[in-house]
Amino acid sequence: MKSRKWQMFLFGIITFVLVVLDQAAKWAAQYYLRGRNDFVIWNGVFELHYLENRGSAFGLLQGKRIFFIVMAVFVLLAVPYIYARIPFTRRFLYLHIVAILFLAGAAGNAIDRIVHGYVIDFFYFSLIDFPVFNVADIYVSVATALLIVLVWFYYTDDDFAQIHLGRMKRQ
Repeated sequence: MKSRKWQMFLFGIITFVLVVLDQAAKWAAQYYLRGRNDFVIWNGVFELHYLENRGSAFGLLQGKRIFFIVMAVFVLLAVPYIYARIPFTRRFLYLHIVAILFLAGAAGNAIDRIVHGYVIDFFYFSLIDFPVFNVADIYVSVATALLIVLVWFYYTDDDFAQIHLGRMKRQ
């Protein structure tokens, strides 16, 4: 098994790469879509639509920037703390992936809120009139769905007992 330091380093690198991909996509959306007509990928189904979202998912809590920044700071501190306490075994690989996706999504949207005062959204499923979203939102949504499936069908109480959120064991 690889060392805990190596695993944490890899966690940081993968998270960083995902955040860069999110920020690059948002930069491209801002550069190519802002102030322009929607770019239709599949007529009546999917398009790129620039939106400055000052709220959360589905437009909730509009204008609560400080609240979202505080929540992001909490996630940015809590997720690495929890990640470091998940055993580094094959059994827990999926939880490591969930943590990376949550952290990258929170970081990507937090960067937008701090830098711009809003989150840049641009993916729009017009077929179902789904709220406009971005890459960081995809990370968080996939992580949430995966976590629900894992908790319901994969991990047991004994598995969760191996995750020590108190003092960390030396390995």
